[in-house]
Amino acid sequence: MHTITLKSDNDFFNMLNDMVKSLDTNRSDLIRKAVIHYRDVLEKEKLKIQIKKASMKVREESLKVSKEFDNTLNDGLDHV
Repeated sequence: MHTITLKSDNDFFNMLNDMVKSLDTNRSDLIRKAVIHYRDVLEKEKLKIQIKKASMKVREESLKVSKEFDNTLNDGLDHV
């Protein structure tokens, strides 16, 4: 196991200690879980951005197909 040193101001240190007490854990576990949670949040955000990009691409293609279809609705029906 590796050791990581973290410098903090008094407010952060006190907040961390308050959380440790209220969650009945230790600083290392709390910080470890917080970092893992933050990584998960970032990964979800990255996935949301990728999905949005893909959705916009599909949307653009759907609009093109829809316009092409609209242009063919009256093809060959002028005399009907």
